[in-house]
Amino acid sequence: MNAKRYLKLSQKIAYGTGDVAGNSSYTLLSSFILIYLTNTVGLNSGIIGILMMVSKIFDGFTDVIFGVLIDRTKSKLGKARPWMLYSQIGVSACLFLLFTIPAGSQTMQYVYFFIFYTAFNAIFYTANNISYGSLVALITKNVNERVQLGSFRLIFALLTNIVVSSVVMDLVQKFGGGSSGWRAVALIFAVLSMAINTFSCFMVKEVPMEENEATEQDTNRKQAKIGFVQAGKYLLTNKYLVIILLYYLCTYIMGGITQGAGVYYMTYILGDASLLGTFTMAQMFPMALTAVATPFLVKWFKGMWKVNTAGYILNAVFGIVFIFAALNKNIPLMLGLVFIRGLCSGPMNGTLNALIAETSGNIYRLKKVRMEGMMYSCSSFGVKLGGGIGSAVCGWLLEAGGFDGMASVQTQGALNMIQSMYVFIPVALSIVMAVLASMLNVEKANQKWDEEHRD
Repeated sequence: MNAKRYLKLSQKIAYGTGDVAGNSSYTLLSSFILIYLTNTVGLNSGIIGILMMVSKIFDGFTDVIFGVLIDRTKSKLGKARPWMLYSQIGVSACLFLLFTIPAGSQTMQYVYFFIFYTAFNAIFYTANNISYGSLVALITKNVNERVQLGSFRLIFALLTNIVVSSVVMDLVQKFGGGSSGWRAVALIFAVLSMAINTFSCFMVKEVPMEENEATEQDTNRKQAKIGFVQAGKYLLTNKYLVIILLYYLCTYIMGGITQGAGVYYMTYILGDASLLGTFTMAQMFPMALTAVATPFLVKWFKGMWKVNTAGYILNAVFGIVFIFAALNKNIPLMLGLVFIRGLCSGPMNGTLNALIAETSGNIYRLKKVRMEGMMYSCSSFGVKLGGGIGSAVCGWLLEAGGFDGMASVQTQGALNMIQSMYVFIPVALSIVMAVLASMLNVEKANQKWDEEHRD
């Protein structure tokens, strides 16, 4: 089964461009919404953090709901593609509206932000992200192609993050600065995301299950009887899925904190906001390079979990060195260490979708139930809960440090807090992720099961 090829190179590339659409929206929101709200609208970072965290409560419920809906969907476009296609309309609309907060009562501005932030994350981006992720398991059954899709996806995601982080602040100023500048930038990315998402969706096609008709009918009958509780039991009793969820939480808590704090760190600690693009490029570009080599590294190490474990151990070691470079504001050394850490963490990001697909296969081997939509809803839940916690913590810590977006000079307490968020917390989380990577040997477990049950 693994030897059969399902995808052309053009389709793999087209699938990867879907992350250009997703990250154009998500990076703009996660990296810049906080500084837009504090420094342009004049809202309180602590209150914003609370609203972000409350929003994630709704987000958690909708992840599971959309996962089940995708699993039960039957259409000419397949299970996942219709959700991916139509949800982007809401993603683009909410993105624009979030950077178009009207003047007036601050209370109403908080309410406005909460409504559209929740709609973006809990409804539209959830449906889009889960359906897009589910396609890895639905457009090919070839493990190597799944790894390749993960690599293409990561490359486009990283390049998009680099571009967005590099150009946004300059574009805001080019379009007049202030509210009008943010509104124009949000409109550009909203339209761009819509066009690219549509292209990616129509360039791939879902393939039928490879089991014989009788087996597939038995599987569908069994799956139709599974409710939320039973599905949750199947998922949360699988140790590999739990590890993936913990990894997502850690990496996106770290991402939420560093993305939120990054523009503050460059502005108030290093004194140049434009450095955000430089540091993002130093981090993302090597991850893209590593993603290209990930399929070869997996073969060389003879297992995804081996290369991922080695990568994150090195990432943690160089992270400790980064602390000393940051304390001395040695920018060239900091950039070099960021580049090396990007090389080290690249394989894990490039294999995550393949690991999820392998975990889905593990559940099928043990329970004889297909749950691709639910699987990717859980990963999406980890992404957004982790990112939400990270963004919320960023707001709370800024408030705790005494940050004032309207002040021309920040207190030493605020500056210390910004440095802690960008420098110290990520290193601690990278150590945790090294431990998690060492436990995620799901492909080895699947191979062992196949050998034991071979006819």
